[in-house]
Amino acid sequence: MGRSFLRRTTSFGLIALLLAGLASKPGSSQTAPAGPPAVGVVEAARRPITESYEFMGRVQARDRVELIARVPAFLEEQFFTEGAEVKKGDLLYRLEQPPYQADLEAKQAAIAQAEAQLKNAEIQLNRATELLKGPAGLKMRYDDALTAKLSAEAQLRAAQAAAHQSQINLDYTEIRAPVDGRISRTSVTIGNVVGPTSGALATIVSQDPMYVTFPVPTRTAVDLRNRYVVQGGFNAVVIEIRMSDGRMYGQPGSINFADVTISSDTDTLTVRGTIPNPILSNTGVAGTSIRELTDGEFVTVLVESSKPVEQLTVPREAVLSDQRGDFVYIVDANNNVERRDVHLGQSTSVTAAVAAGLTEGERVVLEGVQRVQPGMKVAPGPADVDSHAADVPPTGRS
Repeated sequence: MGRSFLRRTTSFGLIALLLAGLASKPGSSQTAPAGPPAVGVVEAARRPITESYEFMGRVQARDRVELIARVPAFLEEQFFTEGAEVKKGDLLYRLEQPPYQADLEAKQAAIAQAEAQLKNAEIQLNRATELLKGPAGLKMRYDDALTAKLSAEAQLRAAQAAAHQSQINLDYTEIRAPVDGRISRTSVTIGNVVGPTSGALATIVSQDPMYVTFPVPTRTAVDLRNRYVVQGGFNAVVIEIRMSDGRMYGQPGSINFADVTISSDTDTLTVRGTIPNPILSNTGVAGTSIRELTDGEFVTVLVESSKPVEQLTVPREAVLSDQRGDFVYIVDANNNVERRDVHLGQSTSVTAAVAAGLTEGERVVLEGVQRVQPGMKVAPGPADVDSHAADVPPTGRS
């Protein structure tokens, strides 16, 4: 019994000594209150932004001509390499010519005969005119001679017209390139009979410049019109092309046409631009030229403002999103955090253009944005904007 009382007394004594030791060290039982969290802020400021819109489009040749035989004849010769570039006026095919040459010679003989008849009619008219002056002149004979002359003139003109038609048919036996461009493979080989109903012998598509057509949603088309019509319309924008492998095409282009009707099926307006397509090399098959753009190719079209536009901007990393939409945290004059819903305009991977929700000069939280909540007091300081821009790779405009 005594030993048990002694143990309890000793335990209580140790506890008392511990409590006394803690009480003798003021401040060890309480942590000093922490100050407001530090955040890095940037001011919303106006900066030049190149506005850009992306559309899906296709490359089209400016000229596309199907070569068709205008007269029926045997195909005798071919003068081009399939896939090569040809010049306007180059001889491409020659058809059988002798039948058309013979027809032309017959028509030329008819002209000679008509000319002889006309000459005789003129002689007869001159004689009748002289007799008409004398006392024995006959008016009837003069009238007959004049009629014969007029008839001979008409026959001569008819013979000349027939010969002209024969010359046209003979010329049609030589098929020449009507435009500059690249020619397709031939669809008819030498020795076959061709004619107007035989279909296209080959197709020529022009190469430089090329068209690029792309559909624009009606709402976007109206926005583009309202935005750029006062800045020069088509001249206020340029177009760039992104190839199917993600590379940017190195030649800028310009818009030259917008369709006059809106598609009722897709509610889009077809827009067309023109873009250079220079020769890359002449090392293609059989020495043919190689160019970057090909008729019918699928590309991404970027319509960009030709001059940067001043817009209110913040770093893209400062913009957050939730179910309510895009927003930023700003720091007011009392260093309190406030949520501000924003509407973004044209933006890049680094810079966000703010169309509504912010005013110039407001402080936006960029660093420490994950640690703040609306109503919280913070210790703001300038953020390192350059380091944030370096962390984001340039992926182009969006």
